[in-house]
Amino acid sequence: MAELHILPVPTRILTDADDIVDAIAYYVGSQVTADDLVCCAESVVAVTQGRFVRPEEMKISWLAKFLCRFIPDYGSLATPHGMQALMDVEGEWRVAAALFAGFLGKLVGKSGLFYQWGGKEAALIDDVTGTMPPFDKVIVYGPAEPEEVATRIRDRVGAFGGMIADVNDLKRSRVVGVSNGVNGQLASQLLLDNPFGNASQKTPICIIKNYRQYQESHTA
Repeated sequence: MAELHILPVPTRILTDADDIVDAIAYYVGSQVTADDLVCCAESVVAVTQGRFVRPEEMKISWLAKFLCRFIPDYGSLATPHGMQALMDVEGEWRVAAALFAGFLGKLVGKSGLFYQWGGKEAALIDDVTGTMPPFDKVIVYGPAEPEEVATRIRDRVGAFGGMIADVNDLKRSRVVGVSNGVNGQLASQLLLDNPFGNASQKTPICIIKNYRQYQESHTA
C-alpha cells in the first residue's frame, strides 16, 4: 500500500475577497492525485464567505455576559462577544435553555447536551484569536454549505475527496463537511495533531496523500 502522509500547503492570507475553491486549486497545483484527500480549516472557508463579525459592531446583552461565565475558559463562547455571536444567530433563549440542559446533563453524567441543542454554530464559532491574522480580531462563524464546498474542492482539483474540518491544538478534530465517498470520521482522526497552521504558518490547507488506499484498508 502506498505510504500515507500529510502535506500542509502554505498560502498567503486568505480573505473575503477570495473564493476558497479557486484558492485551493491555485495553491495545491499538481500536488494532488486521485488517491488524495484535500482538507481545509473551517474557519478559513468561513472567512472567504464573509461569515465574520467585528466585536466593536456588536451589542452585548446582559444575558450574554451572564451565560458566558458557565463556559470553560478555553472555549470560544467563554467571552461575552463569543456568546452574543451565538445568540444572534441561534436565538438567545434557545442558547440559554441549551446551557441549562447541559448543566443538568452533567449532573447525571451526560455531556455534550449544550452543543447538541444550542444550534450548529455552538461548536463552530471562533472567538477573537481563534484564526489567522488579521481575522484574529474578529469572531468567525461556521462555514455555509460545507458539504457543497467539500464537493467543489474534490471536483476542481481531481482528488479522491474534499473535507472541511474543525481542528484545534487540544487534540480535537471534527468533520464539518465532506464529499461523498469519504469516511469523515476515519479521516478526522488523522488530523488530531492539527496540521493546519492558521497563524504565522499560513497553512490552512493540507493534503492527505494516498488516503483512498488508507480508507479502503481500514473499512474493508
